[in-house]
Amino acid sequence: MQIGEMAKLIRSKNAGPFSMTIDILFEHESYYDRVKNSPDFNVDTIANVYKLNSADIDIYTCDPILAIKISFNRPVISGDIGDTDVFGGQQHGPIVDMEIPDRNNASY
Repeated sequence: MQIGEMAKLIRSKNAGPFSMTIDILFEHESYYDRVKNSPDFNVDTIANVYKLNSADIDIYTCDPILAIKISFNRPVISGDIGDTDVFGGQQHGPIVDMEIPDRNNASY
């Protein structure tokens, strides 16, 4: 199942001119746990999707609100020549389509 099918909200935005953040919010704990605990969701897979160095990516989880935050340095500074998304609002797309296999047969 794709993350976009499990999440209630996925958004991206700038975290200053040099950094980007992607928020993934879930309504159902089973989906949150599935993504959070998946070996297919980690800094290496995110780095591969965004063509970044895995050392530059941080993933944070917040269990009480069923949220995951991904932060990384922007490859191009916001507003600089070559920047295609000044506000970073369109960078969550690859996460929406990311497949997370169901290893526990969890469903809602």
